[in-house]
Order: sequence, then C-alpha cells, then structure tokens
Amino acid sequence: MAGMNQAAFVRAQTALVRPPFVPELRLHLAVAVTPLWEATEATLAEVGVPPPYWAFAWAGGQALARLLIDRPSLVAGRWVLDIGSGSGLVALAAGLAGAARVEAADIDPFAAAAIALNAAANGLTLDVREEDLIGRDDGWGTVLVGDLCYERPLADRLVPWLRALAARGADVLLADPGRAYVPTSGITELARYAVPVDLELEDRLLRDTIVYRLGATG
Repeated sequence: MAGMNQAAFVRAQTALVRPPFVPELRLHLAVAVTPLWEATEATLAEVGVPPPYWAFAWAGGQALARLLIDRPSLVAGRWVLDIGSGSGLVALAAGLAGAARVEAADIDPFAAAAIALNAAANGLTLDVREEDLIGRDDGWGTVLVGDLCYERPLADRLVPWLRALAARGADVLLADPGRAYVPTSGITELARYAVPVDLELEDRLLRDTIVYRLGATG
C-alpha cells in the first residue's frame, strides 16, 4: 500500500502486551482479537504487507531473551547485534541486560517500525538497521539469532557468516525450537526451555527450545 505509515499500521493491528516467557518487556503483538492474527499471507500481500513475523513472540526469541535477562554477563558492556530482529524482543532483552550498544537489524520496514515502538514502550535505546547485514562484519562483540533456521536458503547464507564472525572472536548465540535447518555440529548448548507458544503459530502449547553458542567450525 503506497505511502503506508508503518508505525501507524503496527499500532492499529496490535496490542501492547507482555510475552509469557519474558514478562519484563512489553511488545506490540498480534493477539486473538486483532485482525492481523487471522490474516492470511495472501491477504496481506494484496495490501503490500510482508508476512508479519514481527507481530509474534516466537519461541526462539523468547528463549534467548530469557537467557540474556537471567544471565546479563553474556552481553553486559558489549556491542550487540540482533539479526532478523522481528519485534525486537531479543535486542530489547540485551539492552535490559546492560549491553553497551544494541543494533536490531531486519529487512522488513514494518519490523523496523515495530522495533522502534517497542523500544520506546520499554524506555530502552537501540539502533534499528533496516538492511540485510548477512555477510558484513562491523565488529560486533556479540551476535544474537532467535529462530532464523526455518528455511534452507536463509540458513545457507546465515550459518557460514555466523561461523566467520565466531572465528574472529564474536560470541554467537543462536536459539532454536527444533527448526529443520539449525546446525547440528560445532554448537554448545547453553540453556534449554519449554516456551509457551500459541497453537495458531505452532503445533503445541509448549515448544522445547535450546540456546546454543555457535563455534567457528561445524
């Protein structure tokens, strides 16, 4: 939809709620009473709206955010990148945990708008980058990945880049609820959670989710 105000769309289509596994934060999310919850991908495409991944608190993001809040030493004082940030949940958790600088990157302009609104709702400051950063290295100390290994083309680009960042010394933390393309080697389990999710998003009410540290080789 030409000229659409993304921030206004996010406000209109969501409610400001607390994710069940990370109640320390408030996010603009789709809930059962909002039209966005039941809108099909085809319907959204008709009005020029990409799939609204930003409007849901996915299991991987909730698990990684929970770990950062519970173990702030993982990010405290560090320069952090949250790649494929979506709602900004993981980036905001890093900010809450005391990261010195947080960048939240997502290629969807609606996600960028949602991240900015969610940061304001929580009184946190972060840099929103509406661009594809895969393949770049700006010198981040920690790179956070919440549930991005759900399709092969993305995973095939993402994982080698993450391993290259780990090889030069970045701490790469990746959360996954059992997606098909998560790496199976060169990873160390840091935490495991049963994360509450919605049946509209997943096929169960709890999703077993693991947070890994990704190594340079696999």
